[in-house]
Amino acid sequence: MSPIALPTQHAAVLHGPKDLRYEPRTLWPPQQGHVQVQIVATGLCGSDLHYYMHGRNGDFALQAPLVLGHESAGVVTAVGPGVKNFVVGQRVAIEAGIMCRDCSYCKRGRYNLCKNMRFASSAKTFPHLDGTLQDRMNHPAHVVHPLPDNCTFDQAALAEPLSVLLHASHRGAFSPSSPPQTVLVFGVGAIGLLACALAKSYGATRVCAIDINQARLDFAKREGFAQEVFCLPGGDRAKTTEEALKRAKENVGAALIAFGEQDGFDLVFECTGAEPCIQMSIHGAITGGKVLLVGMGSRTSHSP
Repeated sequence: MSPIALPTQHAAVLHGPKDLRYEPRTLWPPQQGHVQVQIVATGLCGSDLHYYMHGRNGDFALQAPLVLGHESAGVVTAVGPGVKNFVVGQRVAIEAGIMCRDCSYCKRGRYNLCKNMRFASSAKTFPHLDGTLQDRMNHPAHVVHPLPDNCTFDQAALAEPLSVLLHASHRGAFSPSSPPQTVLVFGVGAIGLLACALAKSYGATRVCAIDINQARLDFAKREGFAQEVFCLPGGDRAKTTEEALKRAKENVGAALIAFGEQDGFDLVFECTGAEPCIQMSIHGAITGGKVLLVGMGSRTSHSP
């Protein structure tokens, strides 16, 4: 008797820096507790771009071919054994991290700190766990989330980066029930724009943004994400730590004057991870204010 041929699908597979290949792969049925999702929308995270450009993201280097993508939504196409809360055709968003559900962090509800976390599209663990840049993927049902009818797939793909801001706000005790606050956002990429939107939805009295890219700032202001924006001046890199700190204080001071907030903002979202912006964010907060470090930084630089 001939073996049954399994169907195939296609995936965008990263083999090394700038080596992305469109390849056929076997489409396996979902196992116990998993669902199969046809991917409809996937956002591109900064980590995806780092992997593509350099074959690594910080300390996490590619050790084998990897499918990128983790900001995604789609439609359930198959349900594995034991799954009772999903049906074929259901619209869902995918949570890319798979926690162990057994450690002390998971049991306390802080599963983002799980030391056994496996994350789709990350080279942190080996064997790597493939991400969402494929036709369909099998994923544990407990980290797949049903979508309301009024949520588009593109909007649902933003659920993963939005969750980063929601978590940061929770850690900073910032919520819709908080007293009205002024908010400053460093960086108006996808995360920064979501920080602006979140601040507005939480009742911030004023939302301002800082970046080095005037076009991004113009977009943020034009589309109503930020009320006022400030473009940081260019210039040579500071040669000493003292010079860098002095320049950071001067630059943010100029921004605060331009915003009419010389005393600083109640809450600062630092969404770049850039060392100068981290330094500026401290000076950008009012005395007794809060700074939320959201951006993923690089290794600490050392002056000669």
